[in-house]
Formats: sequence, structure tokens, C-alpha cells
Amino acid sequence: MTIKIFEARKIITMNPANPEGTHIAVRNGMILGVGSLEEVAGWGAYELDPTFKEHIIVPGFVEAHAHIMAGGMMLLPYLGFFDRQLADGSTAPGIKSYDQLINALKSEDAKLSDPEEPLVAVGFDPIYFPDQPRLTRYHLDQVSTSRPILLYHASGHLATVNTAMLAANNVTKDMHVEGLGRDEDGELDGELREPPAMELCRTGMRIVHGSSTKEQALLDFGALACNTGITTCTDLAGASILAPTQLDQWLDVTGRDEFPMRVAQYNIPAMPGASAAFDEVARQFVALREHETEKLRFPGVKFILDGSIQGFSALVKEPGYYSGEDHGQLLTVPDQFVDWILPFHKAGLNVHMHCNGNLTQDLAIETIEKVLRIDPWLDHRHTITHAQLTTQAQLRKMSKLGLCANFFSNHIWYWGDQHYEMTVGPERANSLEPCASALREGVSFSVHSDAGVTPLGSLHTMWCAVNRMTPSGRVLGEVEKISPYEALRAVTTSAAYQLHMDDEIGSLEAGKKADFAVLGEDPLMVDPMSIRDIGVWGTVLSGKTFPAARPQ
Repeated sequence: MTIKIFEARKIITMNPANPEGTHIAVRNGMILGVGSLEEVAGWGAYELDPTFKEHIIVPGFVEAHAHIMAGGMMLLPYLGFFDRQLADGSTAPGIKSYDQLINALKSEDAKLSDPEEPLVAVGFDPIYFPDQPRLTRYHLDQVSTSRPILLYHASGHLATVNTAMLAANNVTKDMHVEGLGRDEDGELDGELREPPAMELCRTGMRIVHGSSTKEQALLDFGALACNTGITTCTDLAGASILAPTQLDQWLDVTGRDEFPMRVAQYNIPAMPGASAAFDEVARQFVALREHETEKLRFPGVKFILDGSIQGFSALVKEPGYYSGEDHGQLLTVPDQFVDWILPFHKAGLNVHMHCNGNLTQDLAIETIEKVLRIDPWLDHRHTITHAQLTTQAQLRKMSKLGLCANFFSNHIWYWGDQHYEMTVGPERANSLEPCASALREGVSFSVHSDAGVTPLGSLHTMWCAVNRMTPSGRVLGEVEKISPYEALRAVTTSAAYQLHMDDEIGSLEAGKKADFAVLGEDPLMVDPMSIRDIGVWGTVLSGKTFPAARPQ
């Protein structure tokens, strides 16, 4: 097969043994070498491609915590606070007041011809409106008293519904389900916290879940990744075990030549808060690996242990929340968690554990320690994901146990001010997402977007970890800043390491897949405050070029 040599202004390899070059030779989707033209031309007859000669090539970004929901949300009205980029490169504007929210919902209501069809929108978060009372069903009743309405919060851990949605699903104040919001008189206020309560309004949540099962959601997921330079992305709450019919669709879409990324799907073994016959589920996970392809992998399993900090449903160690009402919910049974995880660990399946609060992180660390005493596995790379309030003591223990961290660095920008002023207070907000401390203690880490909670974009997650800037201009924890190179490593080699894929992707070197992101500027040389503004031309996957919707 003909060798193609891509020319660039600069190639950053993230391979310490060969850090830079200007040309990269590719054959049959694999990298032959990186260096000068003279150094890589010796492989044989080649075609020189100068398309990127004015661009910067870096390893394709690896997003180690995202969800197909990022694509599914493209199919539902977006009513979040911040502007959001859409798959076609356009922008959905943010909602800055309750009046705008109600008017936007009224506009969406007018588009629906069937008077009984539920109206479902996504992206809202009440924490951005501290001068307003908590959003309730009475606010949404201003839109309609007859059409059921569900507003799915940005965190994915809460929803707010109107009176008609409660009635349509026979949800009443007599129900004793944790997470059902109530007013001071004990009446339901329309807020639903965590899956057990949210799923009571099944006619609305069915639309939320269903949007992510549509083919267009997968296509938009791939487009969003390409637009931001991501070549490998997780779906970190996959349902190919719980809903096997979805597997065929994943295989179909990812198998198409025009699909621009690899997907590492981490399936959930049971709905959050529920138990299962995990020995049997682990066998199903192993069997699922028989379906792996070049662009679809099943590295492991995902457990969800708690809620979100901004939703006050994460479990936080003493002294607890700085302000607001603690709605912390543990979505596992502590005494059983070892038995839940052990079958997957024994089967050689990588385990990622959702822990927003540091109290649940204690449980995760203690559980992995017990599991390793039962069945030692020196290269497990089990990961605590989000890990937002990780303490110094926890980092030291994680290092000894070989646990990885996947920090939700985007929280510094999207909720940093709220964490400082409302949820956890100044000291803990300044130590949020402690990347520098993880480096010091020898904990391998990546940084992530949790898309669609926040938008896909590795340049943005890098920017947050490097600058730690909030929208108000506050710097959260100067001492926890990391360098641009360390941030780039977090979204390339370190992220690939967490997925047990670092032998294939994450750096540009001979024998690895020819996956790279094509950028307008060098992220290691620009002003660090400009990293998130770097233009993305698109990506190359196995040597095939995929331009972004709006190449830059």
C-alpha cells in the first residue's frame, strides 16, 4: 500500500524518546515514523500530503469520560446557562434568566402539535440563579398545565417537572421515594433527585434515554468529537448489556468508513442504586468483548456511587456542604460493594467508579484495597472518575494502590464560582480537581468533560487544568495549576493509559495507530489563556482525514 507522509509546521508526539518532528509517515493506518522528511522517507515510495503544512499535529485527543448523551442532547431543546456548540458547528445560546427559560419552553410547546406529547428539554441548572427561588413545578406550570414537561438538569442527576408530568405518571406526595423534592408543607415541588426519583416520571425520562439510542445521536457524537480534535472517546455509561439491541446499532455506525472516531464503551452492570447477579453480568461483559472491532472497544465497567456536588447530592466528608441543603445519596451498598466489583476485577475488566464526593471516594479506595488483597492485579488501572474533592491522604493511598484519577477539570469553569461561594466553600474549592497534587503523589490522571454535562472539548479541559479560572475571573488554587505539556499528556497518553489502550493510541510513534488532531496553533507555545481558543482543522483516524464542520 502507498505510504502517505503528512507535512506539518510542527508535530508534537508525546513520545519522550522522539518529542517533535515535521513529517509523519503512515501506511495502512499505522504510523511508520515521525521526524524530518529525510528521516521518514526511507520507508519507500510515498505521497507527500502538504494539507497541514501550516498546522500543528498532536496525538488525537482521548476523552476518557463522556457519554452518548452528548449526541442525544443535540436532538432535544437545549436550555443551559452557557452557550453550547452543536454538531454542525453552530451555537445554541445560553439561558440567563427564568423569564428566558419560560419563554423558551413556551416556544418549544408551540412547536408540538399533539397536546399530550411530553415536552422534554435539557441543560438547565438552578444553581446559576442564586437570586431566584429553586425552580419548581409551579414555574413550569406557567408554560402549560396540561402538557407534561420535564427539564433535565445539566448534571444528569436531577430533573424538574411540572404538575402535569407528575399526574401523567401517578407520582403523588404519598410516595416514599428518596429524592422526591418537597416544599415546606410536604407537597411535591417537582424536583427529582437521582435515578430512583427521576425514573418515576418515566414518560419524560423515556424521551431523555431514547434520544441517545437514535442513530443520529451516534452520528452527532462523532461529529462533536471530530470538531474538537478527539479521535477516541468513551461512552462511560453504555447500555449494550442492559439493552442488547443497542449493540447492533453501535457496531453498524462505528463500522462505517465515514465515522470519525473510536469508541471505548464502559457499560453499567445495573441501574444506579440497584443490585444484580454480578458474577453472571461479568461473564456477559467478557462475552461482549468478542464483538470488539477496530473502532468499538469494551474495556470495562462503570459504577455510579453518588450524585453531583452542584446538585447537593454528592456525598461529602465533614464538615459537609458550605451552604444549601445536603441531599447526598449513596447509590451502592457499602457492605456489598466488594462483592459487586470483584467479579469484574477477576475477569480482567477495568473498573471506573463515579465519585463526585470525597466520602464516596473513601468507599471506592477502601473497596479496591480489599479487592486487591483477595485477587492481586498489578496493572488494573481502576479509575476514580470525577474525583473532584480528592484529599491529599486519598491521593497518597491511590498512588500505593495503582488507582488512576480522572478529574472533572471543566467544573472549575462551569461551577467553580458556585463551589467557592455555595457548595463547598473557599478552601475545598481551591483544591478542586487537584492535578498538581496528583502529579506530586504519582497518581496517573486524565481530565475530562463528562459530555453532555459540559461540552466535548479537550482543549477546554486542558485550559481549565492549566489556568483554573472561573467566569468571575477568580483563580481556584494557584498551586494546583499544571503546565500545558502536563495537561496535553492528561488528554492523550494518560487518558489512553486509563483505557488500557496506550499501546495503540495516545502518542505518535512507530507502530501506533495514525490518529491525530490537527490544530491551528501550538498548545505548548501560545499564551496559556488562549489554549481553549485554538482552532481545530479536524482529525486523522487511521490515516484518513476528517475535517471539522468548520475547519480552522
